[in-house]
Amino acid sequence: MNMTRITPFRQITRMYQAVLDIQHSLSQFAVSAQRKNEHQQADIDSLDARIARLESTCRQLMEMVEQQPHAVERPSFVPVPPFTRTSEPGEFMPFSTCSVADFYHPRLLEICAMLNHHFVFHRKLWEWVFVIHHLLESGKVKPGARGLVFGVGSERLPALFAKLGAQIVATDAPEDIGESKGWKATGQHSATLSQIRYEDIVDGSLFDERVSYETCDMNHIPDHLRDFDFNWSSCCFEHLGNLEAGKQFVINAVEKCLRVGGVAVHTTEFNLTSDDDTLESGQTVLYRRRDLLDLVGRLRSRGHDVRPFVVAPDSHPLDFHVDAPPYKSIPHLKLAYEKYVVTSAGVVVTRGR
Repeated sequence: MNMTRITPFRQITRMYQAVLDIQHSLSQFAVSAQRKNEHQQADIDSLDARIARLESTCRQLMEMVEQQPHAVERPSFVPVPPFTRTSEPGEFMPFSTCSVADFYHPRLLEICAMLNHHFVFHRKLWEWVFVIHHLLESGKVKPGARGLVFGVGSERLPALFAKLGAQIVATDAPEDIGESKGWKATGQHSATLSQIRYEDIVDGSLFDERVSYETCDMNHIPDHLRDFDFNWSSCCFEHLGNLEAGKQFVINAVEKCLRVGGVAVHTTEFNLTSDDDTLESGQTVLYRRRDLLDLVGRLRSRGHDVRPFVVAPDSHPLDFHVDAPPYKSIPHLKLAYEKYVVTSAGVVVTRGR
């Protein structure tokens, strides 16, 4: 392929530069506007005509690009199961951040089957599997146990845990908050049990018997949500206003809602770009490594056991893929958010006192 051929993008770039040159020329005429003569006016009219032709050409080129996306998009290859194994699998999810290696582990496919969810290289699936794996490993999900979820959205996890015998209280933000933040419009907010009843996982009558629903403002957890054996949230506490509000939520979810020995698993947005610069407040904040290490330290100082927070190494080519707007979804393990590269991270806490 001749890499120097004139592509539509290259033509648009040249057109844009030509427009800039013309605008510069016009600005020079404006400086001496009071001394314009007939010759200058003729030049201006000529330049106006050139601009009109260039704008028309740009519109035509943009239409060409929109009608022929294959001309500017490169095909990609994303592996799918079953994966060829050359050695025995090691520990599953040994790190705290989303990693391609976790998707190649056979345990992830087993949990996908439990959720009746298809395999996909997507960080949201990683978050759900992270929560399920660590809660199952803790031994807290069992018949008669009580579980609490914050910001449930359309998750399948309450149905799975109900199938395993647990009693689940599913909560989401009050409807006005879900509406104002756009979660309702994008299917990330639930207002009724029917929105999280997955009868392909558990019988509907059993689900209704074991799962209840109520609203909960995560910045103001009501006093009656207490004495649970486990709780969780999937990428919620970064939406509470600022970094500190999210940290305080995790502390409250442990100390206010869990019995001693209970386990909390919470995932959030993780800033891979910088351990200094980040989004500290607003509708979405991005936690740096130092922020999550601070949270771990504070929880430990309060007497709780916290799994070490360790960033996963980038060991596979897909680890270096960064999805950018408009997000293509597959693979969607890292994404560009404003000027940062972001992925998912999780903390696992056992209440100690």
